[in-house]
Amino acid sequence: MRKIIELKEVWKNFKVGDDEFSALSGVNLDVFPEEFLVIMGPSGSGKSTMLNSVGALDTPSKGNIILDGKNILDLEESDLAQLRNKKIGFVFQAFNLINSLTALDNVALPLIFNGTEKEERIRKAEELLGKVGLSHRKYSLPNQLSGGEKQRVAIARALVNNPEVILADEPTGNLDSKTGTTILELLQELKEKEGKTLIIVTHDDKIAKQADRIARLKDGKIINIEKKV
Repeated sequence: MRKIIELKEVWKNFKVGDDEFSALSGVNLDVFPEEFLVIMGPSGSGKSTMLNSVGALDTPSKGNIILDGKNILDLEESDLAQLRNKKIGFVFQAFNLINSLTALDNVALPLIFNGTEKEERIRKAEELLGKVGLSHRKYSLPNQLSGGEKQRVAIARALVNNPEVILADEPTGNLDSKTGTTILELLQELKEKEGKTLIIVTHDDKIAKQADRIARLKDGKIINIEKKV
């Protein structure tokens, strides 16, 4: 079976003063197309570091990360940025919206970096806001939106380049349980109807119950991979 992502003996070391510690310690993991993979573990176990490494936001100290057949550690920064922009969409717990931009402009923003014409940027952004049920909020600023609405805008932004992989770091962490359920349903729909690969860091058992596999981390190591029946 084709692997969309491969982590091979990935290490990430940090220095604090004279001390060095490993946020990731020889992680090996294969991710398959259209899979819903959840990463779980206690605080400080390396979950976010692992997600950032998969998304090429962070560079490992050692090891290899293969994304769609390409070793991201061998790529020039410009090629890496292009691959990241095309293949991966990011959703963060803190939403990471630009407060001075409307929902529409926040969603359209990634398209500026690949040279998409303004008319097409607006068309795609409007289409995606409709998909997440926020057409009526397209001219709202982030401070005029609820937490759930902000997260839906963030998901629309993650989808605007039609990436194959969606990476989400605690996407329901700042939301109440009802709103979190709505976001989970939206993410599931992306997998089931659009064939997206989902990799989600979470403490939320509701999300974990819907996953195809759960990778459990402790002290920077995968200690167990649970395959759901």
